[in-house]
Amino acid sequence: MTDNFKIFTMINHVVFAFLILVFPMSLCGQESKSFAKLEKELVSLLEDTKTAGYAVAVVKGGKVIYTKGFGYRDMEEKKKVDENTLFAIGSSSKAFTTALLGLMEEEKGLSFDDNPKKYLPELEFFNDELNSKLTITDLVSHRTGLPRHDFSWYLFPTKSKDSLLMRVKYHEPFTGLREYWYYNNFMYLTQGLITEKLTGKTWEENVKERFFTPLDMKRSNASLNEWLEDDNRSLGYKLVDNKDIVKTDYFDIAGMSPAGSINSSVKEMSNWLLTWINNGKFNGKQIIPEKYIQQAIQPHMIMGGLSNPEMPSQHLSSYGYAWMISSYKGHYRVEHGGNIDGFSANVCFFPTDSLGIVVLTNQDGSSLPSLARNTISDYLLNVEKTDWRARYVKQIEEMNASKVTDSKSSDEAVEVVNSAHNLIEYVGSYSHKGYGTFTVELQNDSLFAQFPVLKMYLKPFKYDVFEPFIYKNGKIDENDDVSVKFNFASNDLGEIASANLKIEPTLEEPIRFKRTPNTTELDKSILTEYQGKYELSGMKLTIRLDESNNLFLFVPGQPEYSLLPTSETVFVLKDLTGYKVEFVKGDDGKMKMNLIQPNGTFSAIKE
Repeated sequence: MTDNFKIFTMINHVVFAFLILVFPMSLCGQESKSFAKLEKELVSLLEDTKTAGYAVAVVKGGKVIYTKGFGYRDMEEKKKVDENTLFAIGSSSKAFTTALLGLMEEEKGLSFDDNPKKYLPELEFFNDELNSKLTITDLVSHRTGLPRHDFSWYLFPTKSKDSLLMRVKYHEPFTGLREYWYYNNFMYLTQGLITEKLTGKTWEENVKERFFTPLDMKRSNASLNEWLEDDNRSLGYKLVDNKDIVKTDYFDIAGMSPAGSINSSVKEMSNWLLTWINNGKFNGKQIIPEKYIQQAIQPHMIMGGLSNPEMPSQHLSSYGYAWMISSYKGHYRVEHGGNIDGFSANVCFFPTDSLGIVVLTNQDGSSLPSLARNTISDYLLNVEKTDWRARYVKQIEEMNASKVTDSKSSDEAVEVVNSAHNLIEYVGSYSHKGYGTFTVELQNDSLFAQFPVLKMYLKPFKYDVFEPFIYKNGKIDENDDVSVKFNFASNDLGEIASANLKIEPTLEEPIRFKRTPNTTELDKSILTEYQGKYELSGMKLTIRLDESNNLFLFVPGQPEYSLLPTSETVFVLKDLTGYKVEFVKGDDGKMKMNLIQPNGTFSAIKE
């Protein structure tokens, strides 16, 4: 999703040549002649971007004037893309989510000036400013001061929207409220939950009932399972090593669905565009309130400066209600992109020109949607044309030349320093309340990090720093390295206490995942031998065994501590890093308990 976050920079752009198949298009009457020249450029874009396939639709006024599919939706089986092929549209889904709030404004009395906690009292943020001053408009226009924290849902997905919402409390902002525009998918999850609370229906049910059904979007859906049942769906692809188009797995966005889970075709998305350029009406029926339409396409937060040197034809970029707004060559443009594993999209319309364009493609993180959109826009708006194809080819050539230079400069061997600890000492569970839990496992003298959605091989780099590589289908791909290293940190006892990952680039400090050592199941007979009273310098300590075979340590004047076994004789104190208990039987047969803590080791003798 606009987000596509390619997990830790796993995707490379590619150069690849293959046959381009151009498939039948449907045009309205005399439009076919006028689109002939444009179509040649669209075919060239498929070649230049090395894309498996894509589809385009254009609407004007009250009708669809052009639809066409290019290339393959399934390269191996040579299945063609057409106007009805389903693609994942990623963050282009967001306009659906916020439009539901527009309906709630008209029907339920919701105000975009309301604090979201009015509808979701369980919602908590990192600080008091966000908790007390945030409005729904802040959520919609990406001006909360929160960075993306996308790996929280990408690496640790869950079907539960409520569970994801609880993570927001632990997401640190990088700036103050309304100071900067910065994209955040969690804020669209929040909007979806507000609608669920007001309607008593799921976000998915609301989108289907309020938009898909009345807009005749019969095959559009927001469910991976529904998508998989459709015979005319596209596979997703990515470019690898600048030479291969490789099929990639579908990503189940699960509970984060309001931020980008919709799958649709250009034919059905045309109806969505027709609704927007006709003040919320479709086939004479008001689908979206006209008042909301006008608010949604107005600027609510500046995205950058007045102009972008890289895009001299685009000015005054800002964000409305789930739409990016700008002046494109003197024409008022409203658009939003979308990226999710294997797919890219762009949905665009020019309100004052009654023109709409949708481009859906099956390439991961692709430039094609914006290139095709701009090419079509130049052609139909009768403005001075930019050679977007040549511009893109030049940029790719410069990027590839830079990669060659970087490769030569990095040919010198990097000294690998052995890890500071025995590999077994890194094993355990690593957790962060705003993200989730992953495990580090030792297999055949190698460390692996296991996340809910993927596995990584951890290659020793220096001391307690490891370099991760994607591990899939029993193989390690050392050419597919991950940009963020695992930096393990020790406590005062020299034990591994956390793994620090710089996965939110806007924050100065890395995200710290606290380590919990793996525990061992012990026989009750062993645990029974440890229970009893111990004397330490005149103080009585107690080891208690409960009915569930759990050991507890009681120190007078302190709370009772739960002991977790890491071996037959060594236990760690739950929720208290850096403290251990070791049981040792002396030559005289008496049991001794060593209390190992940062300020020393203290021995207590069992009575």
